Amino acid sequence: MKTTSNVLLSAFLFVSLALVTSAEQNLTSKPNVVLIYIDDLGYGDIGAYGCTDIPTPNIDRLATEGVRFTASYITNPPCCPSRCSLMMGQYGQRFGKYGMSRGLPIPEDRPTLAMFLRDHGYVTGQIGKWDIGTKRQGPLKVGFMEVAKSPPKKQYTKEELDGAPRELQKQIAKKNGHSKYFCVNEKGETMWLTDYDGDSMVNFIDRHKAESFFLYWSPEAIHSFNTEVPRRLADRTGARGKRRKLGGAIVSVDDQVGKLLHVLNKHGLRRNTLVIFSSDNGANTGDGGSSSPYTGGKGQGTQKEGWVRVPTIFSMPGVLPEGKQYDGLLANFDFYSTIAALAGQKIPDHCDGVDLFPYLTGERTGDAHEYLLWLNNQPDDAVRRHLIAVRWHDWRLYKKYEKDRWQLFDLKSDPGEEHNLASKHPDVVKQMASQHRAWSKTLTPLGEIPRIRAGEPIVPNGHGWAFAATKDKVDKK
Repeated sequence: MKTTSNVLLSAFLFVSLALVTSAEQNLTSKPNVVLIYIDDLGYGDIGAYGCTDIPTPNIDRLATEGVRFTASYITNPPCCPSRCSLMMGQYGQRFGKYGMSRGLPIPEDRPTLAMFLRDHGYVTGQIGKWDIGTKRQGPLKVGFMEVAKSPPKKQYTKEELDGAPRELQKQIAKKNGHSKYFCVNEKGETMWLTDYDGDSMVNFIDRHKAESFFLYWSPEAIHSFNTEVPRRLADRTGARGKRRKLGGAIVSVDDQVGKLLHVLNKHGLRRNTLVIFSSDNGANTGDGGSSSPYTGGKGQGTQKEGWVRVPTIFSMPGVLPEGKQYDGLLANFDFYSTIAALAGQKIPDHCDGVDLFPYLTGERTGDAHEYLLWLNNQPDDAVRRHLIAVRWHDWRLYKKYEKDRWQLFDLKSDPGEEHNLASKHPDVVKQMASQHRAWSKTLTPLGEIPRIRAGEPIVPNGHGWAFAATKDKVDKK
């Protein structure tokens, strides 16, 4: 009996020691980073930012357990420019991107965020939409070691389409009968793509829980069209009209954030993982998205605040304050600099961003940037996307074309930008315009998009994961 007790005691001590050792490793290893970048999520589309008709308890929990930013900006909207600026950590104009310029190379003489972290001991993984660089600059070529393969899309039958709403019929016809948001998993079962992505996030973290990792998830959601959103998701919202479908897509994103938090807690990684949640540009008002209390957004109103101000949350309990609001100016290129500093590294010289942590912990006060600037003037880009603008304190200065007169708004007292104050504050206009001129002189000329024939898919098709070659082989390609 005594021998049995000794054996049980030894086993208990062994397991306890293993658990303590594992916990210590988690706390002493370089912090993990999960960067979630949603497509077209508006400032007023989640609960943490005042939305009342779409429940987002998991995203709201990130804010409760972290810092909510109220003046977070995309300086290079929309999708493709935004993502390029994010991954390079600088204004897109630094490498000739003044508009959509889809297919313009990202620079090869400075590291992407993924390259930087890979070269400093991180396992780097990517899931979802890419839309960065040329057809030869897929995620596996620019620093990501693992990429979730793109699963096959559901093929609609004639019977299904015959019974579908006319709008959905038209959209599916453009995709040769394939779904946008329903995919087929390894078992041959039809799944909602956002759910599939969430499972991939869990899989990545399960496999790399003992390593330092950087995971970038940028789902197709909630980009239009959202007509495929199933009732099981739409019925969970109080939204109406087109917004009801959009709300279902947002609910699905929130579900995946819940999966993420669960797997981080399961492995004791929550306090050693910075979770960044943000959007690639403002709300798509045509789909019912909200920029409230601001106006404008994607499509119509792209000269307004709602196109460029986005919800952003940093959450890392025990390291960052919880339930805090930061009102200072920042941009998505600050993410790179902040992550580099968190990893204990010098911020690369090419970065326009700053380390945000001192502003969030109280070491520094005020705006992370005194000015933020915009110059969307690619000559052959869609007219609606032209924008020249400056932000400083509560002021917003903007015009559509160089020939136009500046318009000035006080966003604190006039978030809807209804009262142009340029004639009443010529000194403010002069100061902000001067900053824009000086900044413009530091930029690279408009870049030329190379003609590249489509080869292998940028994100490989199939199930599971695709892996990069060795670092040296990747760098030489």
